[in-house]
Amino acid sequence: MDPKINMNRVVLGGIAAGIILFLFDGLINGVLLAGQWQQAMTALGKTPATGASQLAAFALLDIGSGIAIVWLYAAIRPRFGAGPRTALRAGAAVWVVGYLLANVAFIVAGVLPASLLGMSVIAGVVQVAAAALAGGALYKEDAVVAGKSSAARA
Repeated sequence: MDPKINMNRVVLGGIAAGIILFLFDGLINGVLLAGQWQQAMTALGKTPATGASQLAAFALLDIGSGIAIVWLYAAIRPRFGAGPRTALRAGAAVWVVGYLLANVAFIVAGVLPASLLGMSVIAGVVQVAAAALAGGALYKEDAVVAGKSSAARA
């Protein structure tokens, strides 16, 4: 059985997941860690990323991450089955690459404070889990794949 990935549902679920990521980013980085981000950016000679164009770029990045989570969920469903556990696996994979490893690189390079990035990475676990669960819940296979109804598989 080789079901095709329903890209319309990947995009739909990915946008929903991306909105959740963006809202969590606003709460985590824009509210809870705002003072620490201000200090870190000042130390780098930069201003915090609060402009409209910067926020729009972050929104697009979060939607891209959401789409990646849901696409990965759709790709691994045949092996692990549909449902929240598989969605969380997809989210965990994106978290490891996009949050953990990316931020460890900044810590090793000494670009930003380890305490700030560490808190952001840890909070990202909840953020990505919520996004993966929402995006995964919206993903369904195409109505007819290889002559069988996906209602039985979804």
